[in-house]
Amino acid sequence: MISEKLKDLIINEDCNAYFNEPMSLHTSFRIGGKTDCFCEINTMQSLKKIIAQCREDGTEYFIIGLGSNLLVSDEGIEGIVIKLGGEFEEISFEDDDTIRCGAGVSLAKMCLFAKNKGLGGAEFAWGIPGSVGGAVFMNAGAYGGEMKDIVVSSHYLDEDGNIGEMVGAAHEFSYRHSIYCDRKFTIIDVSVKLSPKSKNEIFYLMQDTMDKRKKKQPLNRPSAGSVFKRPENGFAAAIIEECGLKGVSVGDAQVSEKHSGFIVNNGKAKAEDVKALIRKVQETVKEKTGIELECEVRFVGR
Repeated sequence: MISEKLKDLIINEDCNAYFNEPMSLHTSFRIGGKTDCFCEINTMQSLKKIIAQCREDGTEYFIIGLGSNLLVSDEGIEGIVIKLGGEFEEISFEDDDTIRCGAGVSLAKMCLFAKNKGLGGAEFAWGIPGSVGGAVFMNAGAYGGEMKDIVVSSHYLDEDGNIGEMVGAAHEFSYRHSIYCDRKFTIIDVSVKLSPKSKNEIFYLMQDTMDKRKKKQPLNRPSAGSVFKRPENGFAAAIIEECGLKGVSVGDAQVSEKHSGFIVNNGKAKAEDVKALIRKVQETVKEKTGIELECEVRFVGR
């Protein structure tokens, strides 16, 4: 529950707030029950005040990016879900080849900004449907590139309202992981270092990346992207297909017939349908191959 004091603070801070908001409206899966409050916070001052009040009240808070790697439970999320907007969506130069992005900046906006300035290195991120903050959190990557290849530093807000900085190796980047996965820190901005490259070459690489996505991925159905992490020997999609699981469904959740590494929502899928299908895939693959597929999608909520 949200206290009256917290509600008043949210309203006074001029945040965009929605109470009893369905999370299905804010995730790429289009799945998820209601949260007590969905709040878009536009300034650092407001973020500090609201998190401090949450701490005082004992209210849970969850930071969301663009909701592209999440499965929210059918019972929703208790407390307050915070999306960073306003000044957290600003992007600027730190120096000639370093861009500072607010955590709420979309990867698409970062890639276009870099292209227009003749800076290459971020092309791998073109088409990943997430925010810069979310991408750093999970060290997002595709087609041979990862965020660890371009991130030089990031700033965060800790639970006590202090601003800190991570630099280089302090991020502890590994496959789909960063130090932020293990800390209750809110990423507020990220600096990425790129390199000069012709705009035409950058455009070609971005277009090539997008063509690959359109050809291989089920972009016409709601999903959370790749469901499983890449196992040591092989690719999850190929292993799933070899096990005869392509097209298998539970309710309206289906292993994509276009790319077996994706689970898609064919209309009215519930979180429990998706979870049951994930378990079915994992159990079948384990039984037939001995391989244990690890989930990449984060389960959140009640």
